Amino acid sequence: MAFNVNQFRTQLQGDGARPNLFEVSLNFPSYVTNRLTASVKSSFMVKTAQLPGSTVGIVPVQYFGREVKVAGNRTFADWTVSILNDEDFIIRNAMDAWVRGINDNETNLRSALTTQEYSVDALVKQYSKDGNSIKEYKFVGMFPTDVAPIDLDWGSNDTIEEYSVTFSYQYWVEGTARSPIPSSLGPLG
Repeated sequence: MAFNVNQFRTQLQGDGARPNLFEVSLNFPSYVTNRLTASVKSSFMVKTAQLPGSTVGIVPVQYFGREVKVAGNRTFADWTVSILNDEDFIIRNAMDAWVRGINDNETNLRSALTTQEYSVDALVKQYSKDGNSIKEYKFVGMFPTDVAPIDLDWGSNDTIEEYSVTFSYQYWVEGTARSPIPSSLGPLG
């Protein structure tokens, strides 16, 4: 195939998806104070995220001295977001309360919570350049496993604090503009 820039341009729909056109909607468990405010604020303060991936495991089976690979189970890697911190600490306080409910800092005990009580759903949306949602992923049964420290530094001028949070989740479901996430599953239902 000879190089043809016009053929390439016809295949690049909408001049390509842009990584800066996204929105994350975090949800917080019912026991977290200011959970609704933190949830609304998250769509503005989540600075970085990823559209999720998944991995299909391999089950090696030996046959006459040869390894035959058979598809195994799918696994979902943890999901990490970076969050801008402002002076009200609404999201950070909500994250700290969420983690304390799972395992308290002082007592090393879990509040009387079930998995359904500390696990929630989250949504990440990819937008087109005209502002329409073109792809979305709902993370089901999500909870934080790592709330990173916030770095402080006398020499850090003209910057805003930020920190990352890593979540584990059960699985994700996807939707598109033509085929959105079913209403029975979301967006954060």
